[in-house]
Amino acid sequence: MQTNAAEQPAQRVHPLTVFWTFLTLGCTSFGGPIAHMGYFRSEFVERRKWLDDAAYTDLVALCNFLPGPASSQVGIALGTLKAGLPGGFAAWLGFTMPSALALMLFAYGFNAFELSPDAGWIHGLKIVAVAVVAQAVWGMGKTLCPDRLRATLAIAATLIVFAWPTAWGQITAIILGAVVGLRYLQPVALHQPENARFMVSKTTAVVAWVLFIGLLFGLPVLARLIDNQAFATFDSFYRTGSLVFGGGHVVLPLLRNEVVPPGWVSDSVFLAGYGAAQAVPGPLFTFAAYLGSVLTVAPNGFLGGFLCLIAIFLPAFLLVIGALPFWDALRQKTHAQSALRGVSAAVVGLLLAALYDPVWTSSVRSTSDMALALIAFGLLMFWKWRPIYVVLLAAIGGAVKVLL
Repeated sequence: MQTNAAEQPAQRVHPLTVFWTFLTLGCTSFGGPIAHMGYFRSEFVERRKWLDDAAYTDLVALCNFLPGPASSQVGIALGTLKAGLPGGFAAWLGFTMPSALALMLFAYGFNAFELSPDAGWIHGLKIVAVAVVAQAVWGMGKTLCPDRLRATLAIAATLIVFAWPTAWGQITAIILGAVVGLRYLQPVALHQPENARFMVSKTTAVVAWVLFIGLLFGLPVLARLIDNQAFATFDSFYRTGSLVFGGGHVVLPLLRNEVVPPGWVSDSVFLAGYGAAQAVPGPLFTFAAYLGSVLTVAPNGFLGGFLCLIAIFLPAFLLVIGALPFWDALRQKTHAQSALRGVSAAVVGLLLAALYDPVWTSSVRSTSDMALALIAFGLLMFWKWRPIYVVLLAAIGGAVKVLL
């Protein structure tokens, strides 16, 4: 009798292991959310084998459906996969802390240190993102698009995103993948390996959804009833984190609308922080920590930075915890697996589109940039260097290129 793999417990790791792993990624994951997905795949699919390509791509698809920072949500889910809720928090803390602390320090002394987001070593870090995303597209494409139908679906998803370059274009491509997979891909046996079951109960998930909705509608009421700037600030950043699709740069205009018109932050200070945010690794949502630090109204400084950081990421945590158990249940349906195979092919297309814009278009400006990207790709793909060493090499290469 065949054992249902979904009934087997996942192999646990200690939350501290999760924390240190994601802290390393938080210090070295340059290039934005799409590049982060590549770093995660290299670390957790290829190196640590916490889950396989199909399970990882399913998870990426789920987080692209949810509002909030997709790469951070994937990280929270991966931590939860191996160490339960403490692991999810440890993953978020490790991945977020380096850039959050860096941006709070930028808030106090960016101009004093005369750092420029256009420095050569920073440009080198942008170039390495090209290699990381290209490696992810190559590896995932071979695994998840092995036939003409799914390869065509990946190309169609790329074209949709090129024609409709918004979060809704991405969601449309994913929905197309699900429909095509359900209609044209044969039902398959259960794909639920023992190392891809999340340690979250449905009761916990329901509590997370109740908290998410309660805070989304309750905080504006509290902010009006209680004349307290901390409530108003928390409400603004929580609402932004709850309603933004696409993550990354999409959140910036929404944050500007929250802090500049009320006079909490000036436009020039906001733009200076935006430049600083390009120079740090990790999720761009940590820009909230900078804004909280430079608010003209209290609480500000480090207290304001931590308040805004928690407010903008809390919805992401609640949403992903609320979705994981139901995602597990969905993955156990054979017809759902057909749909998810189509979604996986579409996600490869989304990565391919992102490899060109914004990763390639913002990084490769000359033949020397292309040479550095090829070197980084070769070291990752064929020499199997760890990403952290490739990142350091690219930073040095970018700095040397400017000097020459």
